[in-house]
Amino acid sequence: MSIRYDKLVRDRIPDIIQAQGHHPVTRILDDASYQVVLLAKLAEETREAQEAAEDLPDELADIVEVIQALAATVGMSWTQLLALVAEKRTRRGGFEKRIFLETVELANEP
Repeated sequence: MSIRYDKLVRDRIPDIIQAQGHHPVTRILDDASYQVVLLAKLAEETREAQEAAEDLPDELADIVEVIQALAATVGMSWTQLLALVAEKRTRRGGFEKRIFLETVELANEP
């Protein structure tokens, strides 16, 4: 009997499965496939964070791990990504003020 997963897993998961007496069947992804499954993994981890109650910190850690891997696929280091985050925060602000935009009333145009 086998269970099908078809998903990206952390590097040590096959070893953990093997230590439990099971046989993991894996493959190494090419660059394009890796980026596609990382984006799917980000969506998965985001859904899990939305559903998390007390496990939110663990889910946030998973999201950061996926984002770090995604940044690497586009040639960005973590430091470069954080610099981009800071630059965008300077230009457009962060989310600290908790502003929720409901509508925009358009000005009358001449």
